[in-house]
Amino acid sequence: MDVELVDVERAALGLLRVTIDRVGGVRIEDCEQVSRQLSRVYEVENIDYKRLEVGSPGVDRPLRNEAEFRRFAGERIEIKLREALDGRKVFSGTLTVPEDAPAASDAAAGMHKTVFGLEFEAKKNEVQVLNFTVDDIERAKLDPVLDFKGKKR
Repeated sequence: MDVELVDVERAALGLLRVTIDRVGGVRIEDCEQVSRQLSRVYEVENIDYKRLEVGSPGVDRPLRNEAEFRRFAGERIEIKLREALDGRKVFSGTLTVPEDAPAASDAAAGMHKTVFGLEFEAKKNEVQVLNFTVDDIERAKLDPVLDFKGKKR
């Protein structure tokens, strides 16, 4: 199975919520299969829960590590910086990864922190690039523009 674990959360009333993802998106069959497998494992391991919920992270999926930032390069994201920049902490724009960025394995080994870019519109028709590392981020998530009316932008 080619799914990735995104999050595990214990909620009220014995709910155990497991969030999975996969390249190309999560299908209902993926959720069913993971749910069946986890139910068996949790029974054998005597994990206490009343209800198991397996789902996808949704369109506003959180981004938590360098591999996830690399995976979603070119996508629209929203970030909140740990420290304000020019009196501002929250930025939305297009995520970029420099061509000379180290390979994920190099970055994971601690040899170099990848500097990502966020192209955003500072003023009308004026694009700026904010450079940051994952350590600079308090939180980040995908921020797609959803068009429910079918109009072209």
